Amino acid sequence: MIGQDHDFSHLDRVGRAMASVSRNPRLAVNITLGAGVLLAWLLLGAMAIRGAESRVPGIDAPGDMMLRYLPQLPLPDFLERFFTLCLAPAPLDGGVGAQAGALIVMWFLMAIATMLPSAAPMIRTYCEIADTARIKGEPVVHPLVLVAGYLNVWLAASAVYAALTLIVHAFASPVQMLDPVVGATGAVALLVAGLYQFSGLKEVCLTKCKNPFSILFSNWSARPGRIFRLGVEQGVWCLGCCWALMLVMFVVGVMNVFWMALIGLFTLIEKQTAGRLPTRIAGAILLVWAAALLVISA
Repeated sequence: MIGQDHDFSHLDRVGRAMASVSRNPRLAVNITLGAGVLLAWLLLGAMAIRGAESRVPGIDAPGDMMLRYLPQLPLPDFLERFFTLCLAPAPLDGGVGAQAGALIVMWFLMAIATMLPSAAPMIRTYCEIADTARIKGEPVVHPLVLVAGYLNVWLAASAVYAALTLIVHAFASPVQMLDPVVGATGAVALLVAGLYQFSGLKEVCLTKCKNPFSILFSNWSARPGRIFRLGVEQGVWCLGCCWALMLVMFVVGVMNVFWMALIGLFTLIEKQTAGRLPTRIAGAILLVWAAALLVISA
């Protein structure tokens, strides 16, 4: 990908618009990521509505009452099947393999919806460096290769969270797969998430996420494989920042879109704020919450 001018006058209006986007990497990546995040939220929202409507009476999750008043749109059969696999309390006819696959996709959608926006500074930094190189006529790897490496890490993490979901609910009461985990199990999840906020590893990962320029600039390359690995590296730092916070979703209900939005907003603020005050406040809240849950469930 190099900075060259092309004549698109022979194309129609739609063709010229698409060609203009394709030769502007920053615009292309913004449109692609924006569409991906929006689609992820729409699918998760639709699944949350289905979950609220099918919840067993008397065990409503936070926000269910509001979700039931939202319109239920007709969905293709494959999406209905996908939602059913994610929400079922036990494997359906397709077996545990089909349910595990659906849960991996669900967790990956959650990662796109909540974590990809917080990667914007890293992606923007890469685009700025790439634009400078492109203006000089140097070959540049498209930013979406970097994004692919970043998302590859979260896809792997989604498989771990999916396995954890199956393990947790294998020992839970026969309710929906994504209902909140209560009692000692939920308290342990909150305790781990709270303590991690004060750990040195969290601080190192957060520092790397806040300052992507030095990593991207010092490891700059015109080889797609190297840029993909850079994306993987940044994804690992991001996962190191946020993996414990994702455990909170087990306590509030994995498909609680309100908590998804809150965690996504917090990670965005955390990576944009100097100092560790938001991190420590969140850690303290999680620890108090864990203690309260233990007292209630005792």
